[in-house]
Amino acid sequence: MKQSGAVTEFDKVKVGKNPLHLAIGMFDGVHLGHRAVIEAAIQSARRSGDVSGILTFYPHPSRVLYPENPTPLLISSKMKTSILYEMGVDFVIQKEFTQIFAQVEAEDFLTTLKQTLPTLVSVFVGEDYRFGKNRRGDVCLMIKEARRLGLHVFSVERIKLNGEDISSTRIREHIQAGRIEESNQLLGYVYSCAGRVCRGQKIGRGIGFPTLNLSWTPELFPRFGVYAVRVVLEGCEKCLPGVANYGIRPTTSEKGEPLLEVHLLKDLDVQLGTKLVVKWYTFIRPEIRFPHLDALRRQIAIDKEKAFQILSSVC
Repeated sequence: MKQSGAVTEFDKVKVGKNPLHLAIGMFDGVHLGHRAVIEAAIQSARRSGDVSGILTFYPHPSRVLYPENPTPLLISSKMKTSILYEMGVDFVIQKEFTQIFAQVEAEDFLTTLKQTLPTLVSVFVGEDYRFGKNRRGDVCLMIKEARRLGLHVFSVERIKLNGEDISSTRIREHIQAGRIEESNQLLGYVYSCAGRVCRGQKIGRGIGFPTLNLSWTPELFPRFGVYAVRVVLEGCEKCLPGVANYGIRPTTSEKGEPLLEVHLLKDLDVQLGTKLVVKWYTFIRPEIRFPHLDALRRQIAIDKEKAFQILSSVC
């Protein structure tokens, strides 16, 4: 029954006659708060031998509703789908969020879902979930409409850390400030990105620190600087320690285009086009302009030693 990848339309979901338990939300980052909602749907389905699913959206609704000030996504839709399947859901609907979809009245939202997913029996949302035109619908309205349709609504309370709500907004603020360790606490896993090795200028190689340049164009820019990271290569289960620089490389580049470069702490020949997953652990220092390459080389040696010490102390 489990599908691979995300579908974009309801009629592409293959549920058969199995009762469906559906978690609904943007789930950007799939943080600990999201996981409470998703795991509730998974466990409910498993207890009855039913099917669990996710309804999420792309792009972020703000890109359609407030294009002048959109909310940047924490992770790509592809990575989100991968994490959701790792959690154990049977399928993921990545519904395109459009102006037409945004005009669906709150009272019609569940009716539309039930019509397109006829085996739907229960819906799982966060307690503050809003839906429908102008975000007018809330959990109370959802429960009212669900009773009419013979559905169950499970609303999950917010998860807190140190008395503060865990939220995608809070995590975005941490990442933009370079507070990666705090971000990882709220996510419940190590913040990661994926891309393929692309050709670089080989400046790092020329000063004794060859780097892997990653083709990665995030919506949310982490703070420019140097990080302790681990790298997973496609087809390799081991995590390789490394030190990464994310930024505009002011010492060597005039373009100003952000780039992620990783220097592995262990020698390894990695071919162009190889897919990498980079796991971010700790911010070491901000990106700065050096007066010459020799000064940059000396600093990278210091960064490398710091990254080694940091990664030796974390699981």
